[in-house]
Amino acid sequence: MTETLLITGSSVGLGRSIVEAALAAGHNVVATARNPAALADLIAQAADRLLVLKLDVTDGEGARDVVAQAVERFGRLDVLINNAGFSGVGSIENMPLTLIEAQLSTNFMGAVNLSRAVLPTMRAQGRGRILLVSSIGARIATAGAGVYYASKAAVSALAETLALEVAPLGISVTAIEPGAMRTRFAEAGSLQVSTFDPAYDETVGATVAMMTSPAYTAILRDPDDVASMILRVAALTDAPSRVLAGADSFEMGLAAGDARQRSDRRWEALSRSATVEG
Repeated sequence: MTETLLITGSSVGLGRSIVEAALAAGHNVVATARNPAALADLIAQAADRLLVLKLDVTDGEGARDVVAQAVERFGRLDVLINNAGFSGVGSIENMPLTLIEAQLSTNFMGAVNLSRAVLPTMRAQGRGRILLVSSIGARIATAGAGVYYASKAAVSALAETLALEVAPLGISVTAIEPGAMRTRFAEAGSLQVSTFDPAYDETVGATVAMMTSPAYTAILRDPDDVASMILRVAALTDAPSRVLAGADSFEMGLAAGDARQRSDRRWEALSRSATVEG
């Protein structure tokens, strides 16, 4: 069945792969980007099924306007795939507040803005699916990536709670948690690294060195595979509120969960001591 998908962060990387996969599957697509010109070649191929709009996801009013244009063009809106986001690397102590706030504003508030923008339309329809692209970083920890991971952990928590709120309304919500992919933001030349104190050379410095090494580039996954998996999630009638995307993400996610459970068990007595039995 042909559906209408709204996809943010569509100009490069995973977002563009999702747009291409959705068009190939015969869907109508509303693709947003801060630089819509990057999608000009796709407009030429599928002008009747593709609407490209400019959007900064930090703009809540702009998000509502995009939804209105999507419904005006295609008559309905079935799926939101909020993919827009970016990461900065550096120590929490030294990272400029502007970079911290930008990541939270784009990654987390972007998810909030787009979800709030599509919900009135989906409620009126009595159905809809919201997919929020999160990260394996929502489940693990890496020195130097604390702010980015925190923003994505917030996205996954948002999805879990929003799923409970809107399920009775015929709307499903899923956080997609991919591992490392070959996207612009993973490229050494595009990596936003903030200056950090030499005291963090062995921790944050090690992460930066790893992410700028040829070995790291070699393990990055093709975003087309993740895009295909995301469309399969969008078609589910019983979609989970969180799902790992990719073999690397799956293995790391399970390992992180096991480690957390072992820690909880180790400190069970201490945890229970906070409850005074009457």
